[in-house]
Amino acid sequence: MKIDAAILREGASRPVIEPIEIEEPRADEVLVRMVATGICHTDLDVASRPGQRPIVLGHEGAGIVDRVGPDVTMFEPGDHVILSGDSCGHCPNCLHNYPSYCVENMPRTFGALRMDGSTPLSVDGMPVFGRFFGQSSFATYSLTGERTPVKVPKDLPLERLGPLGCGVITGSGAVIEALKVRPGQSIAIFGTGSVGLSAVMAARLMGASRIIAVDLIPERLALAQELGATDAINAAEADPVAAIKDITRYGANFAFNTTNAPKVYGQAIACLAHQGVSAFVTAPHGDWAPEIFPLLAGGRTLRGIIGGDAAPSQFIPMLIDFYRQGRFPFDRLITFYPFEKIADAFDDIEAGRTIKPVLQMPSA
Repeated sequence: MKIDAAILREGASRPVIEPIEIEEPRADEVLVRMVATGICHTDLDVASRPGQRPIVLGHEGAGIVDRVGPDVTMFEPGDHVILSGDSCGHCPNCLHNYPSYCVENMPRTFGALRMDGSTPLSVDGMPVFGRFFGQSSFATYSLTGERTPVKVPKDLPLERLGPLGCGVITGSGAVIEALKVRPGQSIAIFGTGSVGLSAVMAARLMGASRIIAVDLIPERLALAQELGATDAINAAEADPVAAIKDITRYGANFAFNTTNAPKVYGQAIACLAHQGVSAFVTAPHGDWAPEIFPLLAGGRTLRGIIGGDAAPSQFIPMLIDFYRQGRFPFDRLITFYPFEKIADAFDDIEAGRTIKPVLQMPSA
């Protein structure tokens, strides 16, 4: 079937929309007509460095099931779904409901191919990497495995829901599932993009006593306070470590670093109280190594978090309930772009002009 997809080719930093061929669903696959797709910083990172080319990126898709293979039992045509990560479903971590730590996570996420090495996408008979994060949703249709979609109610605005599949679940899941922030505890959140602001909203839901947002952009810090941050620190004007200790007296119980700045990794440990936990969600862009003695002497923990430690099929419906109640307004982070303006959306998120760009497909 002919569709349109934003293809990133060798030597390019921005995808270009082209006609492309997509296969019919295999027995265990789901074909989804895309309504909208969020753009994540991971899409930018992959586009900025050498790797598989040509490739269709995109991993915050929202759409309507068009067709399913004969072995699919969880979905049927007409279902509204959002697309999250892919996982095998049978390794120990999947069986314990931690699909983001599936033993096949890396090849299923960044391999951009089915696990048998094939791809559902091609141009003039030439293969295109088309299974990025199990979905490659910068396209009018996406072909996924059965574990990637999450069914959502049909009365909700589907075009707003895609970011729940990655950026929002990563930030909110980190607070709720991974760190398990409790009432009365404090958390410092470094970076107020979509992941950091999702963490701010989640910390408010969990009853954190001090929610400290740290960033360099005053407008984002103001939004963080509107969404639940009790304190805002502009790191261009104040030492965040000293400021956090002034606010909390003994240091924060938790630090959540959503940035890739090496300096921030050290700050996110230095601001902790004894037995505090510093979490991060991406690798530093540059050399950095933790100072071991502050971790040891204070009983502190440094830990990575993938996908918020959350199981999308269970966690996303909970976030939707909070959204319905007006307690988790993640849609305030969104700016919509027509699909054909994908290069503009890339430019705006890279420059910090947009927090969460969402591409709307022509059929939406």
